[in-house]
Amino acid sequence: MILFLVLLCANVYGQNTTIDSIISLRELSEDKDLPIDQRLSYGIKASKLSQQTEIDSTILTSNRNLSYLYLLSGEYETFRSSSLINLELAQELRDSIGIASTSNQLGWYYYAIEGDNIKSYNYYLNALKYYEALDNLKEKAAVLISIATIQDDAKDYLGSEQNAIEVLNLLNTIEQNEGISLNDDLYNCFNLLGIVSFKLENYDESLKYHEQALALTKKLKRGNYLRLQSKNNLAIVYRSKGDLKKALEIYDEFIDQTDVLSEDPTFYPLVIVNRTFTKFMIGNYDFEELESEFKKALKISDSIQDDYSKLSASIDLAKFYKANGKNELAKQYAEDSYRISKEIPINELYLESMRILSKLTIGEESKSYLEQHINLSDSLLKVERNVGNKFARIEFETDKVEQENEKMSQQLIWLLSILGALFVTAVLIYIIITQRTKNKELKFEKDQQKANEEIYNLMLSQQDKVDEARAIEKIRVSKELHDGILGRLFGTRLSLDSFNFSEGKEAINKRAAYISELKIIEDDIRKISHDLNTDFVSGSGFMDIVSELIEKQTNAYQIQSSFDFTDDINWEMVSNKTKINIYRIIQESLQNIYKHANAKVVKISFELKNNVICLSIIDDGEGFDVNKSKKGIGIKNINSRVEEAGGRARFHSELNKGTKVIITIPYKN
Repeated sequence: MILFLVLLCANVYGQNTTIDSIISLRELSEDKDLPIDQRLSYGIKASKLSQQTEIDSTILTSNRNLSYLYLLSGEYETFRSSSLINLELAQELRDSIGIASTSNQLGWYYYAIEGDNIKSYNYYLNALKYYEALDNLKEKAAVLISIATIQDDAKDYLGSEQNAIEVLNLLNTIEQNEGISLNDDLYNCFNLLGIVSFKLENYDESLKYHEQALALTKKLKRGNYLRLQSKNNLAIVYRSKGDLKKALEIYDEFIDQTDVLSEDPTFYPLVIVNRTFTKFMIGNYDFEELESEFKKALKISDSIQDDYSKLSASIDLAKFYKANGKNELAKQYAEDSYRISKEIPINELYLESMRILSKLTIGEESKSYLEQHINLSDSLLKVERNVGNKFARIEFETDKVEQENEKMSQQLIWLLSILGALFVTAVLIYIIITQRTKNKELKFEKDQQKANEEIYNLMLSQQDKVDEARAIEKIRVSKELHDGILGRLFGTRLSLDSFNFSEGKEAINKRAAYISELKIIEDDIRKISHDLNTDFVSGSGFMDIVSELIEKQTNAYQIQSSFDFTDDINWEMVSNKTKINIYRIIQESLQNIYKHANAKVVKISFELKNNVICLSIIDDGEGFDVNKSKKGIGIKNINSRVEEAGGRARFHSELNKGTKVIITIPYKN
C-alpha cells in the first residue's frame, strides 16, 4: 500500500510538472515580441508534451494554439489540416469554445486563402451557432460581419445588410454593458453598410453610413489612411448620385496627400482614376490634361504590377477615348481591360469591357462580344441564384439540425422525466410496501405484546385465585388444627395429668413421659398452625417473575446484570396494570440497551422512597442525545407506560458515558 501511494504521488507530481512546462511553452509561443519561427518552435514543443499527458483537453488547447501559429507563419495547408483535426477532437469532447474558435478560423481560411465562399459560409455559420449558445457577443459580432461580407460578395445585399445591422446593434450593446471601445469593429460595420447600401442604390443611407465611418477614423490607429478610404467611398456615392461637383471637391481635398496614400500603393492610382473620370463626367475639361492623368495612373499601376488599378484605369480610359471619338485607342484599352478582367477575374468590369467592345467593333466581332456579354450575364445570374440558394440551404439545414437537436433534447428531457417519475414511483411503492410490512410487523408485535400482557394478566389473575384459595385453605387447616386436634390433645394431656398421682412410681414416670411428648406435639402443631395462619412474604412472586425476565434477557444479550429490590413494597397491593407496565418498561429498556447502547453491564433496582416506587435502570453503554432521541419509538413506549401507571420517567445520558433511567410510580399501601 505504501509503495502504491508513493508511486501515485510521484505520478501526480510528474504530471503537474509536465502541465507547468506546457503552460510555460504556450505563453512563450504567444509572446508577440518574439520572431514567428521561434514562437512556432515553442508551440510545437507544447503540442508534443501535451500528447504525452494523454489528456484530450490539454492536447486540444495546445494544438489549437499551434494551428494559429501555422496561420501566422503562412503555412496555410498545415493550418487547414491541423484545424480539421482539432475540430473533430473538439466535437468529440463537446468543447463548445474549441468548436466555435476552430470553425471561425477555418471560415477565414476558406474565404481569404481558398476563395471558397460556400465552405467559408458553412464554417462561419457553425461558429455563429456556438458563439450564440455561449452568449459571446463580441465573437458573434465578428463572425456575423464575416458572413455579411461573404453575402456582399455573393450579391446577397439584403442578407448582408440585415446581418451588418445586427452586428451594429451587438457592438452598441457590448459597449454599453462592458464599457469597452470597439471603434475598429464599428468602422468595419459602417463601411460595409455604406458599400451594401450603395449597391442597393440607397445612396442617402450609404452616405450616412460612410459619414459615420469617417467620424470614427479619428479614433483609429490607421485613421489617416482609413479617412481617405472613407472619403473616396463618399465621393463614389456622390458621383453615382449625380452630385459630381461634391465628388470632385472631396477628391481635391486629399489627392495631394501622397504620404498617406503611399501607405497602400494600389490605392493612389485608383484615386487618380476616380478623380479624373469625375472631371470627365462633369465635362468642359482639358482633353490632354485628363489623358495625361489617366496615363499617369496606368503607369503607376504598371510599376507596382497591380492588375486591379490597371484594369480600372484601362476601362475608364477606353470610355474617355470613345467619348472623344478616338475609337482605335478606345478599342485598344477596352481589349486590355477585357483581358485583365478575364484573368483576375472581376466579372462586373469584364461585362463592361464586352459592352464597350461590342460598340467599338462591327459585324460578327461585335455580335460575338454582345453574345459573350449576354451569356456571362445569364451565367452570373444563375451562379448568384445558386449561391443564394446554397446559403439558404445551408441555413435551412443548420436550422433543421438545430430543430432536430432541440427535438431530441426535448425527447431526452421527456424520457428522463418519465424515467425519473418511474423511479420516484418505484421508490414510493417500495417505501409504501416496506412501511406496510413494518406496520404489519409492528401490529404483530403489538398483538403479540397484548397477548403476552393478557397471558401475564391471566397468570396474575390465576395467581390471585391460587393465593386466595391457598389463604382460605390455610385458614381452614389452621382452624381445624387449632379447634380440633389441639383441643383433643389438650384434653388428653389433662386426662393424663389427672392420673399423675395414681399407682406406682413407674406409672407416674410413663405418664410424665407421655405428657411431655404430647406437650411437644402440641407445640409443634401450634407452630404449624401459626405458620399456616401467617401468610408468606407477600408479593415475592412478582419479583421472581421480574428476576427471571432480567436473567433470561441479559443472558440472551450477553450482558452482565445485577438486580436489587426491597421487601418494603407489598406488590400484592399494587394493581396488575401497574405491574404489567413495570414489567414491559424493564423489557423495553433491556431491548433498547441491547440494540443501541452496546453496553456490557446493566444495573436494575427497586426502592421505596416517600411512598413512591423508584425503578432505576443504569447501563455503561454509548449514551445518546436525549433531546434528539425524544421522538424514538422506545422512549415513547416507556413514557406512555409510565404515564399510564400515573408516574414519571427521567432520562440522563451522555455520549460514551452510559444512560440512567429513573421511573417513579406512586405507591398506595
